[in-house]
Amino acid sequence: MNEQQTVDEIDRKRLHWHSRRGMWELDLLLIPFLEHRFDALDDADKQTYRDLIAEEDQDLFVWLMRREWPEDAQRRRVVKMIVDYAETTGNDQYRTL
Repeated sequence: MNEQQTVDEIDRKRLHWHSRRGMWELDLLLIPFLEHRFDALDDADKQTYRDLIAEEDQDLFVWLMRREWPEDAQRRRVVKMIVDYAETTGNDQYRTL
């Protein structure tokens, strides 16, 4: 295992930890997206995801439940990707989070 692999693994674990929220509803949206779609994102979208999960749970909830959209266009784009993924994919395996 080289040093870059270790750094990538640590980063992935950190992302997973920060994607686990205090609200089950958010876990059901963020964890599957991270596990199945994050790696395919371009660098800008990956950074936006990192920035997004630094937000407060209440803000994430409002955005991911489509009650409001983020003002920032890039952030809005990633939120819509997360919502679209959740709406088109069965998340039954995550019901026990």
